[in-house]
Amino acid sequence: MKIGVLTRNPQAWCNLQLKQAMTKFNVTPICFSFKDIMGTVGLKLGVTLRGKPIEEEVSAVIVRPIGAGSLEQIILRVDLLKAIEEQGVKVVNRGEAIEKAVDKYYSLLLLEKNGIPIPATIVTEDCGEALRGYRILGKDTVLKPLFGSRGVGVARVEIIDIAIRLFRLLSSQRSVVYLQSYIPHGFSDIRAFVVGDRVIAAARRISGYWKTNVAQGAWTKPAKLDSELEDVAVKAASILGCEVAGVDIMVTRDGSFFVNEVNSQPDWRGLQSAVAINIAEEIIRYILSKLKR
Repeated sequence: MKIGVLTRNPQAWCNLQLKQAMTKFNVTPICFSFKDIMGTVGLKLGVTLRGKPIEEEVSAVIVRPIGAGSLEQIILRVDLLKAIEEQGVKVVNRGEAIEKAVDKYYSLLLLEKNGIPIPATIVTEDCGEALRGYRILGKDTVLKPLFGSRGVGVARVEIIDIAIRLFRLLSSQRSVVYLQSYIPHGFSDIRAFVVGDRVIAAARRISGYWKTNVAQGAWTKPAKLDSELEDVAVKAASILGCEVAGVDIMVTRDGSFFVNEVNSQPDWRGLQSAVAINIAEEIIRYILSKLKR
């Protein structure tokens, strides 16, 4: 059996872990990028991988970060994932799931609709509306890119003059203002790693300041989640259609919690350093269990 890893960098740490796990399960890993595949219509070829129908080359595809690109490229990549699945290849995560999860506004909209606590959020193209939303949120806010990860481009905005300048700048660049209430979380949050219908590992990410991304310098220690937080993490991933997900949860001093984000293409290097379970092996074990059905 062969399982594909759709990635820009086959030597990235998580990809090496996946390849090692596949070898343990007697699976042949096939690494490829979007540049190696072509979608066809009307030729009875479907999606091809290096010139051959992709279903003849791999039984499943694990999607690692699809990467930056133009609007056309991103739309095409998601469309190709959908087309690959139409050809009978298991795709983790599915194109629809990635499409929902990478869009911070739409994903929070779906989570709130289904009863998941989320931070108060406003999003707009207009500078004036952004300023009105800033006042509604309470002036201690976090400004984020609508699409992004690893804490890059995220800024805390507490002064109205700075807010005005930032909102004007974003509007002038035809960007959007995506703004959330700052949640006091003691400079730590929880990363729950969901595979299928269970949390296989969790860690508390601790920082010296308010950003808790491992990529921004946070460190991790093991966390034991209670049943309520586990259920929330699994439910959040399921709402977006993610079979593998990193769910970020902020817990306040009074015990309230908020799902901040669901990552559909999560990195787990920081988490792996804090837990004994082999995360890559759990991912491969899950995919193999689905292929046997």
